[in-house]
Amino acid sequence: MKSIFRLGIRAKLLFFSAFLLCIPYLGYQYVWELETYLRIGQEQTMVGTARAVATALHERPVIFTEQSALVNTVKPGTDLYAHPIKYPIQLDGQLSDWRDYQGSMIHYGQDNIIEQTETYSESDLSFTHMVGQFGRYLYVMFDVVDDAVVYRNDNALRIDRNDFLQIAMINQTGQFERYLVAPYQSGWVNAYLLENTQSAFVPLKLETRIQGQWTQSIQGYRIELRIPLDMLASNIAFAITDVDDDDTRVKERTIGTANPTQSDALGTVLIPSPEIEQILQGLEYANARVWVVDKHKRVLARAGDIQNASGLNVAQSYEQTPSLWTYIESQWLFPLYYMVLNEPPKVFIDELADAYELAGQDIEMALSGESDTLWRLSSDKQAVILSAAHPIFVAGEVMGAVVVEQTTNGIRTLRNKALEQQFHFFLSVLVIGTFSLFLFATRISSRIRRLRNDTELAIDPQGKIIGMIPTQHASDEIGDLGRSFAQVLERLAQYNHYLENMAARLSHELRTPVAIVNSSLENLALNNTAQHNPHNDVFIQRAQDGIKRLSLILQNMSEATRLEHTLKSNERESFDVIALCDNMIGNSQMTATQHTFHFDNTLAPGSQFSLNGAPELFAQMLDKVLANAIDFAEPHSQITLHLAQQHDQLIIEITNIGPKLPQDMQDQLLESMVSIRATDDPQQVHLGLGLYIAKMLAMYHNGKMRIANSQAGQGVTVRFVFTL
Repeated sequence: MKSIFRLGIRAKLLFFSAFLLCIPYLGYQYVWELETYLRIGQEQTMVGTARAVATALHERPVIFTEQSALVNTVKPGTDLYAHPIKYPIQLDGQLSDWRDYQGSMIHYGQDNIIEQTETYSESDLSFTHMVGQFGRYLYVMFDVVDDAVVYRNDNALRIDRNDFLQIAMINQTGQFERYLVAPYQSGWVNAYLLENTQSAFVPLKLETRIQGQWTQSIQGYRIELRIPLDMLASNIAFAITDVDDDDTRVKERTIGTANPTQSDALGTVLIPSPEIEQILQGLEYANARVWVVDKHKRVLARAGDIQNASGLNVAQSYEQTPSLWTYIESQWLFPLYYMVLNEPPKVFIDELADAYELAGQDIEMALSGESDTLWRLSSDKQAVILSAAHPIFVAGEVMGAVVVEQTTNGIRTLRNKALEQQFHFFLSVLVIGTFSLFLFATRISSRIRRLRNDTELAIDPQGKIIGMIPTQHASDEIGDLGRSFAQVLERLAQYNHYLENMAARLSHELRTPVAIVNSSLENLALNNTAQHNPHNDVFIQRAQDGIKRLSLILQNMSEATRLEHTLKSNERESFDVIALCDNMIGNSQMTATQHTFHFDNTLAPGSQFSLNGAPELFAQMLDKVLANAIDFAEPHSQITLHLAQQHDQLIIEITNIGPKLPQDMQDQLLESMVSIRATDDPQQVHLGLGLYIAKMLAMYHNGKMRIANSQAGQGVTVRFVFTL
């Protein structure tokens, strides 16, 4: 059984050339390994940078004391962080300048109640609060939800019989101070300095340095204030008191960051350190982002931009003059390469852009006294960020940490450039190598096909050698194979020529001895007749029968050889097929009277149908088939010769009723020396040449012969198809 899938030499070579892909794969893996080592180097470099910055901050207790870093615990919402603001806030009460910092705002509600006399509801009083720092000022905002806003009466001397804001702080000299903001209406406000007692609301003077805007809103009111940093040290608290009844003006509830009436309850406010920022200022050119945090992980200072902190600086290639190669690179090759490669993002989401508190394993380790590194993805998973943290020591105690951050964009860019060059080389090798292998395989397969064609042309469909294979001059294996085929074919041609001539020579050589034996037997028979010895008649008769059979064998052996010579020397002529077939049927009817012969001519009446060939050979062809049909037909059955035309083909079918052919012998009966006759007549000699001679004569007349069991029933049909 033939295989469904057949692979030629070219396909096999192309398949095995796919193993060349291992070369770019190994190069690709090598570059990835190189990137791993570059990352390790970057990691060590960043640890060194963090150590260098931390060295500049070691043993500076003033920095951490001023920044409230000495507190043991930090309470969110009470201990505040002054976020660095990019530009000064316009004190208009609209809060539009705070939109970029909404993620840093803190909501205060029921959990932050300091004092209340009525049942609390979220709509009664709550606020959103944030503290920011720009220059030497502290900016404060409140977005207050209040179901009933009550202002001071125009003629009221008391400032606590209405809604108001309290501010409590420890000043630069360490004294406890309280301020109160209570406007008559929406507009510009200043704070009143209160009497230096924890519970009194007696104003001493108007503090114009604390200034801002109080603006009423749909849900309540908004407050924006500006406080000079030199007014406070590090402790502060804000609280809003709500008055809802305009008649009784009773304080119903107070919500704040801490209790403003108790100095020891104040929270801290962490303001980014100008001193540390001045130290870090030179690191803005270090291609990294640097943070300094206290032991509570609050940001004291930072420098640099993570978007530009790509780590390794990769030199940009000079601008190339537009050419065909640059066009191929930009339009075809690079889009193909970057289906595999990842191009570093130019911009990615930085979730720590406005962070005032950091977290991470590296910081935890640094605050425990050991430097550490951390790899993380940006929130949009576009950039890989490496951070290294190193502790800051003051008097042997960890007071904070330095955190240095970089992306791996520089390494990724370097990796991509290396892979681009490798892919150029690998692609060139693959294309040239595959093309060369294809040409080599094409050359080999064409030579093999030519050798196959030459071999097939040297032998005809009947297996007869009719030519020789051209001499091969190539010195490789295919040339050696061609020369071997030529030698084998030459030897077979000589042997076949010997076999072909042997039958004629043998027939010629045996005729004389056979004639002598035959004449001797005849004389012996005459003498035996004269002597009247019946015992010798039996042996003489057997010898004469053997001589007759031997003569018939010699006659049949020489018939095929004579036919080949006849076909080569015979001149073609045009003859009428219809008349010849009709004549053959008539002759057969006269010689084989035990059968009925029928000529079924479907051609037009009176028409003539001519073929180019030899009428006597065409008649011999029909005679061989009709004789074969007579031998196998049942007694008194009909033998039919059917003549028809289909398009440009003449069809002749001879059908007899008799035993069917064996299924495994139908394709072999047209070969020479093949016979399936079973007869007990010793005088009948069949060498299996009849149908073979008929096939050769059909081919001589541009026809094909086929024998098969009849589809109509019992019997066999021999079909001739001649091309006109």
